[in-house]
Amino acid sequence: MQSSKQTPNPPKDRTIEISVEEARERIKNADCNVRFVDIREEKERLIGYIGGALHLPNSILATCIEERLPDKGTPVVLYCASGNRSSRAAALMEGMGYGKVKSMAGGFNAWVEAGYDIVTKGALTADQINRYSRQMLLPEIGEEGQLKLLRSRVLLVGAGGLGSSIALYLAAGGIGALGIVDFDRVCLSNIHRQVLYGTSDVGRPKTESAMETLHRINPNIAVVIYQERFTSDNALKLVEAYDVVVDGSDNMETKFLLNDAAFFAGKPYIFGGAIGFGGQASVFFPKEGGPCMRCMIPEMPQPGTVPT
Repeated sequence: MQSSKQTPNPPKDRTIEISVEEARERIKNADCNVRFVDIREEKERLIGYIGGALHLPNSILATCIEERLPDKGTPVVLYCASGNRSSRAAALMEGMGYGKVKSMAGGFNAWVEAGYDIVTKGALTADQINRYSRQMLLPEIGEEGQLKLLRSRVLLVGAGGLGSSIALYLAAGGIGALGIVDFDRVCLSNIHRQVLYGTSDVGRPKTESAMETLHRINPNIAVVIYQERFTSDNALKLVEAYDVVVDGSDNMETKFLLNDAAFFAGKPYIFGGAIGFGGQASVFFPKEGGPCMRCMIPEMPQPGTVPT
């Protein structure tokens, strides 16, 4: 009876991954001669990369690696965004005969979170890249879009149920400056839906509580508060100081005033309204050739005819 030759299994304690700390030590060790390979796609590198790393996207790795790294004895550390793709790619390279290949656990995200140096092409800091990296991967945002957010000024009128959610996402997303207009104070019946506030905020001005919450989420944005009503006396002055006006109000009088002030100031007006489980949203920007809200609703409805 003939015995068949079998490929020996690798030792059970062998691992294909190394930590970001070990990866960095290999870069610092001049005698290591390690080669870092970034296997992320081109759009992912817009948020930064490790200096000196060879860029070889995972989509073409198998067909190009032997041409780019012909010496299969070269120590190699692969990294992607989170470590999943690079782990699989390292196993692939081992199968191709590369004997010193490792995957960096946690990938580029872990490297940035550890505070290690990266190379960026734009004006974003390492902290900003770490904070906003996930949304910058979206092609609709990218580095250019994030920079626009960081340079933008938004006026939010109303910090209740609708305004709370708007403010949270604007702050977390990295808007440069957020102005909040609201004259009300927090009451217990607000808290179940107005997510900026907690029980300890009851009785406090909404604007003050909102500013504290938003700075806990993102201490790097500017929050300007206006503890006052939005009226015909201050509307135009407030709107002119910002790039975009966002509606978090709960009554038609304020919505019409917002529309009119934005129209005369030449600013985009982001309309919003919510009743129960339903809601509406729209963008009005006549300066760019679009309609204003009065094109849709020419006259303000009579009091009591529209729910709030």
